Amino acid sequence: MKSSVRWTIGLVVVGLLAAVGWRAFSNQQHKRQAMAASSAPLELPIQIAANEVLEVRPLQLSLTVPVNGTVQALHSAVVKAYVAGELHGLEVREGDNVKRGQVLARIDATEATARWRQAQQQADASRGQLVIAQRNQDNNAALVQKGFISTTALATSQANLDTARANLAAAQSAADAARKAVTDSVITSPMDGQIAQRFVQSGERVGVEARIVEVVNTAQLEIQAQLAPADSVQVQVGQTARLQVPGAADDLAPVLAKVVRINPSAQTGSRTVAAYLAVQPDGSDAKKDSSLRPVQLRPGLFLQGSIITGDSSQLAVPLTAVRTDKPQPYLQLLRTSQPAAATAPSNPADEAAAQPVLRVAHQRVELGSQTAYQGTTWVQIRRGLQGGERILTGTAGGLREGTAVEVQTASSPPAAGGR
Repeated sequence: MKSSVRWTIGLVVVGLLAAVGWRAFSNQQHKRQAMAASSAPLELPIQIAANEVLEVRPLQLSLTVPVNGTVQALHSAVVKAYVAGELHGLEVREGDNVKRGQVLARIDATEATARWRQAQQQADASRGQLVIAQRNQDNNAALVQKGFISTTALATSQANLDTARANLAAAQSAADAARKAVTDSVITSPMDGQIAQRFVQSGERVGVEARIVEVVNTAQLEIQAQLAPADSVQVQVGQTARLQVPGAADDLAPVLAKVVRINPSAQTGSRTVAAYLAVQPDGSDAKKDSSLRPVQLRPGLFLQGSIITGDSSQLAVPLTAVRTDKPQPYLQLLRTSQPAAATAPSNPADEAAAQPVLRVAHQRVELGSQTAYQGTTWVQIRRGLQGGERILTGTAGGLREGTAVEVQTASSPPAAGGR
């Protein structure tokens, strides 16, 4: 009886010791977990404004082909000297307006005038010889009818008459050529326009075919553009284009043009195809939007833009949203993720922290053609993106992949730790 009591008391003591040890071990584990949770850094999401998030959806965008071109006048001419001599009276300068037939300068015509006078005098002498030959021919014809002279003398006088006529014609032609040389000494404008270049100065001696000035008519302008081989097959006559001067102010209206001619052959070597676009003066956006100023085009200006070849529904994003700081272009997507709980799920604070959060994901994409939309440049996404996904725009900046973010609304105040 006493032995069984001792065994019972011993078991009770062992049980009490085991319970105390287990409780001490549990308390120690809870302390370790609490210390680990308190030492773990608290992740605060970066605040993102609602206007910095864009939901991708198909858009009806224009299909365009990039184009670069140079403005040139449809009508222009380089005025040259047709006689040699000293130049006088060249007063027009670059930018001056001139009229068709206006005298621009004169070339010293002293020698040309002397030759004209000489040729005219030779023509007068030949005309006198013709009168004498005609009189002899008439007299001989009358004598032949009376039988006083033979027909041989009449034939001789007829030959002399023909020779005199030929000499007069040759002398008159020489006089006309000399007179044209005197006329060519006066340099006139071939068209209405402006002086674009002045190649010589008054007092210089110029030779035949020497360039004097260049006159351009800016009433009709066209743009000569070189198309890449792949783009040339999409461009057709009648398509419209929108172009701008690189680096110009934002309040300048784009230049509207229409494809009017396409070169039938490609250039050797570069294989580019020349296209000619007529500037549309009545289609400027400046007339539709009073805040835009019209562009004053001048021959020689360089323009950049695109030719609209059609339209289609396609996924597109603003070009500024595409990141290029990696070998391949990518977009910053917002995707929902479930963070791992730092403590046991039974803790209510940990359960709140384990709610789904938005994190940044870098998605590589394949880009397509670019087009203008809502006043900015958008780019087509061929692969790597689906409709309905949300991306960060360019104003959000670059964020590390996996960064937690929180999209703010207009009513939600910014939280601590935001940007």
